[in-house]
Parts: sequence; structure tokens; C-alpha cells
Amino acid sequence: MSMPRVLSRALPIFGWLPRYRRSDLRGDLIAGVTTAVMLIPQGMAYAMLAGLPPVVGLYASITPLVAYALFGTSRELAVGPVAMDSLLVAAGVGAIAAQGSAEYLAYAVLLALMAGAMQVTMGALRLGFLVNFLSRPVVSGFTSAAALIIGLSQLKHLVGVDLSPSNVLVELLADAARKIGGAHLPTLAVGLASIALLLALQRLRPRWPRALIVVAASTLLTWIFHLAERGVGIVGVIEAGLPTPALPAIDLEVATTLAPTALAIALVAFMEAVSVARAIADRKRASIDPNQELIGLGAANLAAALFRGYPVTGGFSRTAVNDQAGARSQVAAITTAAVVALTLLFMTPLLHYLPKATLAAIIMTAVFGLIDLAEVRRLWTIKRSDLALLAVTFVAVLAIGIQRGILVGVVASLLWYLIRTTRPHYAVLGRMPGTPAYRNLLHAPEAVTTPGVLIVRFDAAFYFGNVSFLRSTLAALEAAPADAPLRALILDAAAVNDLDASADAALHEIVDEHRARGVEVLFAGVKGPVRAMMARSGLVERVGVERFTLSVDDAVARVTGRDPTPPADPLVRRAHAALRGPSAEDPAPPALTPAATRP
Repeated sequence: MSMPRVLSRALPIFGWLPRYRRSDLRGDLIAGVTTAVMLIPQGMAYAMLAGLPPVVGLYASITPLVAYALFGTSRELAVGPVAMDSLLVAAGVGAIAAQGSAEYLAYAVLLALMAGAMQVTMGALRLGFLVNFLSRPVVSGFTSAAALIIGLSQLKHLVGVDLSPSNVLVELLADAARKIGGAHLPTLAVGLASIALLLALQRLRPRWPRALIVVAASTLLTWIFHLAERGVGIVGVIEAGLPTPALPAIDLEVATTLAPTALAIALVAFMEAVSVARAIADRKRASIDPNQELIGLGAANLAAALFRGYPVTGGFSRTAVNDQAGARSQVAAITTAAVVALTLLFMTPLLHYLPKATLAAIIMTAVFGLIDLAEVRRLWTIKRSDLALLAVTFVAVLAIGIQRGILVGVVASLLWYLIRTTRPHYAVLGRMPGTPAYRNLLHAPEAVTTPGVLIVRFDAAFYFGNVSFLRSTLAALEAAPADAPLRALILDAAAVNDLDASADAALHEIVDEHRARGVEVLFAGVKGPVRAMMARSGLVERVGVERFTLSVDDAVARVTGRDPTPPADPLVRRAHAALRGPSAEDPAPPALTPAATRP
């Protein structure tokens, strides 16, 4: 492999930057500035959600964007602070340190370092498939419940009362109910006005930078009417200047305590970023590399940790805005980082009077849109067992907290998968009149059975977990009343894509037991890898190679002595003929003559 290709695989920017077109620069610059206008207030708001000073959100919006631009594969993904990671930070760090303390900030930075290291390691080991354990119903239930918790956690800033931090819904509601009588009316007025203006702009002018407009308006009014002197909480002094690089302090005991939170952030952040990046890539007929995305996001989090930031990932709303504004490459992300850096250098005094109630309003209006009612309706229609998984995760997150709740969802989805595979779907088949096709008798009552022949299809891999179900199902079917004594059992294995040693041993026993009763056992449609396993174990030899047929119809023909029905598809007909050998209907092809061969 050439050096440029190796370099472009390690640093994808070297793959697209040499081919960068000047015509793309205008779109990238516009998208970068537009996304920065959205990111600055969001970054500050999400940092506050995480229990951190607002400026930390700006620190996390500079170097992580540049790091992802070097290592990531999506050209449109907008990296930075997001609500979900912020809530996970608050839940994990808040359990071991008080908000506002130096330890709290240090542990949040350490969390970014740990999550980044985990993501880079998983990417290097090509473990991107791990995110598949977060099934869509689990993610939807987790996101919807987390959105409620995120929104309600901002009540303290919205109404101006001191609520105890918690990521359990009942505790949040109980504390809010006790203290709501002490709401600070000017703060509440600012918060409600901010929400109203955000919703109005979203409805009437969806393309306008509504967060920035609300931030500017509320800040100006707070300064003009001296609302800070009347008790409205403001951001206050923001340290001007860029963050200086520093290695976060590593406490092994603290790191051990934070490890589950770091893993949750690493996986949830990866899932969120990859899902939105893949959606945009599919629409543009492009592609992303999930394992390289892990490395890119890990590099972004490591950069955040080295420059006093906290965990980041690709956000849904910002990425959509970045794409719609005309982003063509990660030059847009670098432009965004530059705008945020200029803000820290020269414009922090303008943010002094920014009300915290406005930032709370931005968070609440953003996250309540994450409540996924459409997915609930979809699952109610198509698969209610998956809806049950969504509900279990939703309730668990609300009842016992973010981290343990999503763990409950993952465990529930794995258990449900195990239950389904230990009791797989099966069908008793009959022949459709006048065709060689065999269908489930429950769905095709017109299908005809063959007296004395039981045809069963199992729609799952055979493994140790469903061996007992296979044996008990066959016993029950064979014990049912029939028109004629059983003389043949045909197992349609077309849907079986794997076979382990335990299941293979059970098939040996089933063959021997049926043979002792004078019942012939045949296998139809066995796939290559499964048949190879059967050959290695001696099952093919024990059953007889002639009892392994290409189709169920061939197996029935062998048992009954009739000629198989020719398939309608000529390609399938030739495949059948190849297995049965030459015949008058499907003659062998003529031998090649020397003139027909290549020299």
C-alpha cells in the first residue's frame, strides 16, 4: 500500500483535502459561520446543563472540531457539546463531587479523556459493531426519557429556585413541587419569554438563528433594565482568551468510579454521531467508516480533555443546520472553531449579562423535541414486542436514572433476543397446488400435505439454546392426529444459517431415533457453511448424501417416488438438473472443442 494511501486512511483529511475545490469554499465558510452562531449559545447552555461554567462549553467547541476534521470521515458532521452527553456528565460526576467545585470540573475533563481513550481503542480494534447492542427501541426510550429529565433539570434556572440535582424523575418532581412556591418572578418571566420567542421563531422563521436572536435580545434587556440587580441570574464574567493545553489529573480511584459513565458516553455519543452522519451520507450517496468515526470522535474528546473541555459528539440539530447551510467538507467545522475562538478572544464582555434562564429555555426547547412519539406509534403498528422494550427502557431511565436505565434497556433487549432465538418461529409446510412451492399451512390453507410426510421449517440458527425447543416441537407435531402413519420427516433448513456442536449432536440423535422407528429423515435447502459442519461431524454420511436435497419438492419427490416438478425459473431449473444429473429435459452441455477454447 502506498504511503499517501496509508496516510489518508490514518488521517482522512489527506484523502479529501488534496481534491478540495475552490468552488466549495464559499459554502463551507457560510456553513461554518452559521453553525458557530448556533453552537455558541448551545455550547454555553449544555455546559450549564452538565453543571459546568458556561465557558467550558466554548472550550469544548474549538479544538475538538479541528481534531475531528483531521480524523473523521463525515464531511458534514458538526461536533461539539450535546444535551445527552451533558446529562451523562452531570449524572456521573455529580455523584462524586459538588457542582461548582474544582473537583467537579477536573472530573468532567477526566471523563472526556476516558471516553476519548475508549473510543480510539474501540476504533483501533474495529469494535464499531458494539453500538448494535443499543437497539433502536432502546435508544428511542432512552432518548425520550432523558429529554424529560434534561428539561426538568433546568427548572431551577427557569424559575430561579435552588433545586437539588438529580437524574431521577420522581426526585426532580418532588423537589420542584416543594419549592415552586418560592419561584423568582422576574427570572420566570425572562425564561417564559425566551421559550415563547424561540417557539415563535421556529414556527415563523425556521431558518433564522433563533438561539442567537434570543440570547442577544435577553442580554440586551437584562442590561437595559438592570435585571441582574433584581435577582435574575446571569452568566457573569467569562474568562477571555483561549484555553491553554494541560494534561488532566488522573486519579485511579475516581477513574474507576467514572468508568461506567465514560463507557456510556463513548457508546451513546458514537451512536448519536454515526446515525446522523450516516443519514446524510446515504442521502448524498457517500459513505462513512464507523471504526474510523470512533477514532475521530475519540480524538475530538481527547482534544477536549487537553484544552479544559468536556465530552463532545456530533449533534443532530447542528449537523442538519451545517448541511443545509452548504457544508461541503470539514473546512466548515474548522471555520466554526475559528469563529468560537474569536468570540473567546474578543466578545466575552457581550455575554456578561446573558440570563441563565435564557440558556435554560434554549435547552428545554431543544431537548423536548427529542421525545419520540412517532417511534411509539410506528412500533405499536408494526411490532409491539419492540414497543415493550422501548417502554421498559423509558420507565427504567425515569425511575432509576440515566446510566442504570440504559443498562436495563440493553439487558432487556439482549434477554428478549435470547428468548426469541430459544423459541424460534417454525412452520409446517404444504405444497401449493400445481407448483413446486411449499408454504406455511397457517397462512396458506389451500396448500396440500403429503400423507405420512411431515415437512417442518425452522426460521433460526440451530444452537444449544433452542435444541430443546426443536426436539419438543417435533415431538408435539408428530404426536398430533394424522391421516397416515409418519414415514418421513423433512427439515427445511433454508433459513438456518448456523449450526453449533450441541445442535449438531441433537440432529444426530433425532436421525437415529426416527430411523429406529422406521421414519426417514431428509434435509432440504441446507446452506453451504451448515452442510460443511454436518459433513465434518459425520451427519451427512449418517443420513446419506442422497437425502440432502436442493428443495423441499425434491425431498418429497424422493420420498414418494414421483418426478420433481420443474421450477418455473430456468436458472433454478438448471441448478436442479445439475444436482440430479443430465436428463432428456435438461441435456448436458456439449464438450468444448479446441476451437472454442482459449489458447
